[in-house]
Amino acid sequence: MRIPAILLRAGSPFLQLWWRIRRPTTFGVKALLRLPDGRFLVVRHSYADIHRWALPGGGYKPARETPAEAAAREVQEELSLTIRPADFKVLDTTVTTLEGKHDTLTILTALAPSTSTVLSPEIAEARWVKDLQELGDAPLSKWLLSALIVLRSVS
Repeated sequence: MRIPAILLRAGSPFLQLWWRIRRPTTFGVKALLRLPDGRFLVVRHSYADIHRWALPGGGYKPARETPAEAAAREVQEELSLTIRPADFKVLDTTVTTLEGKHDTLTILTALAPSTSTVLSPEIAEARWVKDLQELGDAPLSKWLLSALIVLRSVS
């Protein structure tokens, strides 16, 4: 079921407030999709911080799927790109309380099969870039920056 972007934007502040009150334990993934020519995909979400460039991703339940399976599902749902879970490699796993919840976040990377995407209502914009300077002075997600640093250190 696809939720319209306007409902995502309207509900986001309430969800963040709920997280701050309830402090749930959650699990999430972010996917750094790359191309052989060195470009990588950045997205702007249609809810919450709509001006910040980030990575596609979302939540998952560890009892139901692995981080790689979740990344493959999220990339399919948000961008209509099919990538096998086995093609994802873990870059980093961290625990954060940034949004008021206790979140275990896994950042994964994979080569994308193509540059062709079909954006879900969750994604306002997607760009393939070779360098963050192509985004001008727009704000950048902490997880996007972290993923690029880790990727460069292992390459």
